[in-house]
Amino acid sequence: MGQVREGARIGTWAVVGVIGLAVLYVIGAFAFGGAGWITAPFRGEADKRENTIGSGEFRQTTYEEFFDLCEAAQNAEGTIQALQEERKTAAPARTTQIDQSITALKATRIESVNAYNSKAAQEHRAPFRDKDLPYRLDATAERTTCTD
Repeated sequence: MGQVREGARIGTWAVVGVIGLAVLYVIGAFAFGGAGWITAPFRGEADKRENTIGSGEFRQTTYEEFFDLCEAAQNAEGTIQALQEERKTAAPARTTQIDQSITALKATRIESVNAYNSKAAQEHRAPFRDKDLPYRLDATAERTTCTD
């Protein structure tokens, strides 16, 4: 019976020693920054979620920005069409001005389309694009449709 008690006592001390070493390891990890390295993936996901979802102003601004960019492309198209109609009956001097305006408006439209597509591809902005807006706009299309 004495040997059993002695073995149980040694086993108890061994378990207490292992637990003590584990506690010291955890304290050391927190004291020397190891916990930061261990918890980085969890904190990174939380930070990403808080930064994207947490700002109501960002969500609203981004949501409206997609509509504004799509509308800018449509406005340029409408102005181009109006200028093309005017060009049919314009004087030669006015025709040159109209051609220059059309060229500038085409460049502005392409810039709006590219900005829309760029922002739609950004991971932190894409979730705030309205479901009725297209995923991408086509720069070569004659008409931009802002709703699917």
